[in-house]
Amino acid sequence: MVFFVGLLLVGLGLAGCAIALMIHRKNAWVWLPSWINYKPARNETGGPTHLIFCFVDHFEPMWERPSYEKEVERVDRWVTQYPKMAGNHLDADGFHPKHSFFYPIEEYRPEHLEKLRVLCAQGFGEVEIHLHHENDTSENLCTTLRDFADLLHREHGFLPIDPKTGKPSYSFIHGNWSLDNSHPHGDWCGVNDEITVLQQTGCYADFTLPSAPSPCQTSQVNSIYYAIDNPLHPKSHNTGSPVAVGKAMPDKGLMLIQGPLALNWKWRKFGLIPRIENSDVRRTSPPIRERIDCWVNQGISVAGRPEWVFVKIHTHGTQESDHDVLLGASADLMYTHLEKHYNDGKNFVLHYVTAREMYNIAKAAEAGLADNPNAYRDFVLPKPTFQKSAEATCAL
Repeated sequence: MVFFVGLLLVGLGLAGCAIALMIHRKNAWVWLPSWINYKPARNETGGPTHLIFCFVDHFEPMWERPSYEKEVERVDRWVTQYPKMAGNHLDADGFHPKHSFFYPIEEYRPEHLEKLRVLCAQGFGEVEIHLHHENDTSENLCTTLRDFADLLHREHGFLPIDPKTGKPSYSFIHGNWSLDNSHPHGDWCGVNDEITVLQQTGCYADFTLPSAPSPCQTSQVNSIYYAIDNPLHPKSHNTGSPVAVGKAMPDKGLMLIQGPLALNWKWRKFGLIPRIENSDVRRTSPPIRERIDCWVNQGISVAGRPEWVFVKIHTHGTQESDHDVLLGASADLMYTHLEKHYNDGKNFVLHYVTAREMYNIAKAAEAGLADNPNAYRDFVLPKPTFQKSAEATCAL
């Protein structure tokens, strides 16, 4: 008996050391205290929970600088295979799964975006803005973002027009996770007032997070919140003010919509160590049932509207090693699980949304609206036209 107790204690000690090492190597100390104290929203209204599901993609055809032919192959694979897979699935509103393609400014090729335009016009997604940059300036970043937003709208019909400003509006994902110069070494950005620049150029929300295990990860987790910029210091979005029902948007606040971040005890390494659930979907992290349930169980919501749960996951969709997961059986099983377990109409109602639609629904909740979030997909920002502007057409 003493031997077995000793063996158990040794095992527990080794597991504890392994967890401690993971916390250090994965930078979990940045966010783990907040997650331990985090209380997921729970629907106690008596009605169904509406699951608002969004898949965002750091869509980089030029990843690792391939040949032009490889770029074309990557884009073509999405354009041909995604409708075949997603076309087999529907949410409660009759929509297929929608993919939000965050396209890098520095990788612009009109022919790639024209193919995505056709795909999006068929109802399979929308295009937003992604950017990798380093040692940048506020002035240059402002010009870069504004010009690309205008280009996407003018030449490809992407991005909604903000009814208040009459200009294109966009959501954003920062390359290398370094939003607002948040890397501890100052890498991959350089702009301390990036949140202000984003607002000035028409950004309606940021979708970068979670970024764990990157040290750029914020201490605030599983949140929909407003970040207030301190232009003299980096990582102003480390914490912020939760978006809440009936609560006015703070002056100069930029909305951040985070995906689930947690320790997943039902998806363990070696059967002992919980894995870090960071919403990333790829070959090494397929969207298995245990992960999907963990996403939902984080209960990310607008404060005061717990019956609307927001799940935003992410990927890097052009990397060949992940194509079979994102376009094949794994994705098919993920959507099947969502539709089987989270769309019975009694306990759950499922809504596939784009990044823009997710933002609109969050704004509707903030405004005090309730019932079916399907009614608010275009609440603030309208659907893109997916058609070239008259100016671009006349220039041809």
